[in-house]
Amino acid sequence: MSTFQAPKGTYDLIPPDSARFLAVREAIAAPLKRSGYGYIETPGFENVELFARGVGESTDIVTKEMYAFETKGGDRLALRPEGTASVLRAALEANLHKAGNLPVKLWYSGSYYRYERPQKGRYRHFSQVGAEAIGAEDPALDAELIVLANDAYRSLGLRNFRILLNSLGDKECRPVYRAALQDFLRGLDLDEDTLRRAEINPLRVLDDKREAVQKQLAGAPLLRDYLCDACKAYHEEVRDLLTAQGVAFEDDGRLVRGLDYYTRTTFEFVHDGLGSQSAVGGGGRYDGLSEMIGGPALPSVGWALGVDRTVLALEAEGVTLELPSTTSVFAVPLGEEARRVLFTKVMELRRAGIAADFAFGGKGLKGAMKNANRSGARFTLVAGERDLAEGVVQLKDMESGEQGPVALDAIVDAVRERLA
Repeated sequence: MSTFQAPKGTYDLIPPDSARFLAVREAIAAPLKRSGYGYIETPGFENVELFARGVGESTDIVTKEMYAFETKGGDRLALRPEGTASVLRAALEANLHKAGNLPVKLWYSGSYYRYERPQKGRYRHFSQVGAEAIGAEDPALDAELIVLANDAYRSLGLRNFRILLNSLGDKECRPVYRAALQDFLRGLDLDEDTLRRAEINPLRVLDDKREAVQKQLAGAPLLRDYLCDACKAYHEEVRDLLTAQGVAFEDDGRLVRGLDYYTRTTFEFVHDGLGSQSAVGGGGRYDGLSEMIGGPALPSVGWALGVDRTVLALEAEGVTLELPSTTSVFAVPLGEEARRVLFTKVMELRRAGIAADFAFGGKGLKGAMKNANRSGARFTLVAGERDLAEGVVQLKDMESGEQGPVALDAIVDAVRERLA
């Protein structure tokens, strides 16, 4: 065993479990690729100010959970705690919004970092797939993204998730609600930190998970009662479009999510099989974020879905993903000449698109066949001196146990035919 272990609150992805994570990432990305979203990758760290301005000074993410550090050159950087601010920064820096084709539709996948108390479903390093549609204010775009996430989850076989939906209003109506909420919060028995948060951003308090705080919030005013006519109409259209697509959702007047940049549409995917960490993903509209980080007005909407949480949700529902075998053919050479010949045949199989592996390390027949079994291969190719003299190899079906000779120059076709 190594002297070193993975840092607290992190995990290593290793086979065979890693295959499930890859399958989840691919399933989430598939509907995005079919819908005009291009792939983007950003650095694992950014300027601290990008997150302080974008995510919000009063959020737990910025005040308590961000991994911030100073470089040798004196730059203040942070490991990225979320993806949206980085993607928008990259899009602005590359002037993607000036190419004339709005919205700019992007998707991404990667690791994110938050210093949290580790527990099942909540890690300090976690994996997400996200999507952002930048530069258009259109309820159909909000609906599209929710439908795409819903389709991705259903394609994986998930059924027991719920979509929570709310509107956070805009710069016209939210200040009125903010003032009403602050008046309400000032009358409660809250600790100093929470009261301070209520003065900076009172919506953050609605997101407080502590039971003592939630009990006091029972009579808090709801944002939906303060929405202006434009925000009401926008929200109704999002709801109508989702209903027309057969996507079930629940209205949740208290849903605010943990980031300051959201406006209007906000939503969350929750799974009741995950206990207290029930959110598997979520997102919303962030029409003012571009201006917050020094860009032009670019109304935008996006989401991020947790890969780790999605895997846990699949486990909670007992869903087993059908994963392609990592190896279809395993070659077992007996003798030096057979090693050279079968190594070449393995390369031919791979180039023909067939997953193939080889008995490396010079093991005998018994040890090599054990490796073939462990690999999950459907067929083995076995060859010794006598086989090669006859210009054949023995092809064995690992399921039925049947074995027979196949001509050396016909191996690829023979394997392809049997796999089909």
